[in-house]
Amino acid sequence: MRKLLQKLFTPLIIRLANKYASNPDQARVHKALSGLYEDILKRPGKHGQLINLDAKHRIILFSDQHKGNRSHQDDFTLCEDNYLAALSYYNTQDYLYCNLGDSEELWKNMLHDIIKHNAANFEAEKRFLERNAYIKLFGNHDLYWDNDPLAGFTLEKVFGTKIKVYEGIIFHIPVGNQQLTLFITHGHQGDMQSDGNWFSKWFVSNIWGPVQSYLRLNPNTPAFDNQLKSEHNQIMYEWTAKQSNLALVTGHTHQPVFNSLTHLERTYIRIDEAKKKGDQATVLKLEAELLAGKISGTTSPRLEYSKNTYFNTGCCCYNDGDITGIELEDGKIRLIEWKKDTNGIPNRIVLEETPLENLLDKQTSKFS
Repeated sequence: MRKLLQKLFTPLIIRLANKYASNPDQARVHKALSGLYEDILKRPGKHGQLINLDAKHRIILFSDQHKGNRSHQDDFTLCEDNYLAALSYYNTQDYLYCNLGDSEELWKNMLHDIIKHNAANFEAEKRFLERNAYIKLFGNHDLYWDNDPLAGFTLEKVFGTKIKVYEGIIFHIPVGNQQLTLFITHGHQGDMQSDGNWFSKWFVSNIWGPVQSYLRLNPNTPAFDNQLKSEHNQIMYEWTAKQSNLALVTGHTHQPVFNSLTHLERTYIRIDEAKKKGDQATVLKLEAELLAGKISGTTSPRLEYSKNTYFNTGCCCYNDGDITGIELEDGKIRLIEWKKDTNGIPNRIVLEETPLENLLDKQTSKFS
């Protein structure tokens, strides 16, 4: 019976989840981002950290693990091996780890169950904290870390030391003779389905969670799902496009974005570039990728004016077990993926890369 229901309802449920999981309002999103950004600049340390870095500093950004209790409603289960392998690698390489929120799935689970079933993950995160190289942000699904009076006590119990959870981070990074500002936050701000919405929390906990557990569904499709930017990602990009020498990195939407473009959008651009160069082999290869993705329609979006100002980490709970994140190293920013090879061994894969200088105002639309 379960398999029959899965076959019948999975496509519908995923469509509904994609449609109703987010309800961003442009004015609210822009106001929230501006408010947080200004607050961190004026009162660093209260709601966010303001950190000056050199261009060679190593940083890894992951978001949206949604750690659960290992039941069938736990979206993180399949991704745990890749996550642990990634953290081991980055800790060994002396990266600063910024966890962008929704790390714990507290809409569907009790906190003590999450702690019980994720000891190895908390221990891996703790190793960064021991080097003073761990920054934890909160999202809408783990807002508990920000608004519960016992949160500090719980965190100290989990990590063995006191840790403050922030809403955002601002990094100032020298790039040549200019300064790049990297603004980092979870990205739920201004989303009326997520930002303080009690009904969404109740629905996920009491309706969606049990249905997901019974049908054993994970609506988080693979990292390179062939889609244009979600409305929320587009709204956040539009905010960054108004700023000067600033790039925004968020999570929340579970959709990787690099240089303000999704994989599909970048593919359209690469096809156009290949056509201009007369590179028919590349055109055929990329068009075959689009066809394999079963994309309908032949008209590409107008992307030629986009600035390289918005990035999204994707998430650590895809239903194929892969995870994605954003790296900064040696003056470059990368979109990376961790996935298992044919032998089941987690591997790091660089999906996209560009120098930080391409994020400054003089650069538009093209990618390296």
